[in-house]
Amino acid sequence: MRRHGNTIYITTDGAFLRKDGANVVVTAEDTELGRVPMHKLEGIVCLGRITVSQPLLAACGDHGVTVTHLDGRGRFVARVEGPVSGNVLLRREQYRRMDDPDRGTPILCHVVTAKVHNQRAVVQRVRRDHGDKLDAEAASALDDAGAALDRVVHRLADTTAAETARGLEGEAARAYFGVFRHFLRVDGLTFPGRTRRPPTDPVNALLSFLYTVLTHDCRSAAEAAGLDPQAGFLHRPRPGRPSLALDLLEEFRPVVADRLALSLINRGQVTAGDFTTLDNGAVSLDDAARKTVIQAWQERKDTEIRHPFLDEKTTLGLAPALQAQLLARHLRGDLDGYPPFLWK
Repeated sequence: MRRHGNTIYITTDGAFLRKDGANVVVTAEDTELGRVPMHKLEGIVCLGRITVSQPLLAACGDHGVTVTHLDGRGRFVARVEGPVSGNVLLRREQYRRMDDPDRGTPILCHVVTAKVHNQRAVVQRVRRDHGDKLDAEAASALDDAGAALDRVVHRLADTTAAETARGLEGEAARAYFGVFRHFLRVDGLTFPGRTRRPPTDPVNALLSFLYTVLTHDCRSAAEAAGLDPQAGFLHRPRPGRPSLALDLLEEFRPVVADRLALSLINRGQVTAGDFTTLDNGAVSLDDAARKTVIQAWQERKDTEIRHPFLDEKTTLGLAPALQAQLLARHLRGDLDGYPPFLWK
């Protein structure tokens, strides 16, 4: 089984990162908090006011370690990386497919199909595992949502138009998030509906934070496969937007980010008291809760699974990289179609 490289998350406000030989050293107020051999890393994510020394940035560039800066609420700020090693012929074909609806739309439809299939799987898992704890209204709502998502999956099988697929994605999102509140089994936290930019309640704040971290992994996966992370199919290209990374993200939102958020809330690891409401109405995770979420995120990535297409053991953390490689193989002509990640 292949191993995915480690990503370390620095959450201590005011921390300083420096290079010491072949190690990344983290200090705060002249106290060493930890050190990690650089050869074991593929990324460093800094949340909040974190300083990184110039020698360490240079070493990260030489070793292919990406340094990403997020603000205190988990929003993307900047990304520092070394020379891009993308395959120019592969990227040229990626751009051609992106600009050719007849050849790019099948990829878009497969991405949307995987997202909706995985949303349906989450609904079915909740219905199966917690059906005895649901009242009649919630049980009926979950059954209706599952049926609606199932219909969307079947309609996508016959879809050949990009705008139709995007419309079906929106229809599925309304059905899925329309019952998301029934996934929560604790008092004190509710889900009024999906809100972002900014999230205005704790559940949406947690989801947005996890989506941001997952986007980092998907972008790294695309680059490692030689693809341009900004040239997507489902998400239209826009300056500064990692459209392909966001495409990959869609396949993993329900099974990685959403399920982790639900686990953290339902197990009491994250509570309503772990969030702060800012003056503009935005809600964000507190520092201590963010550390809890990141630790759980790393553990979730280490979960062993069997890849649905490759039929080999891997981890959830490596799955985005495998999907990026499968997309690259399709673009090179080694696969007739792009096989999306369908969670079982």
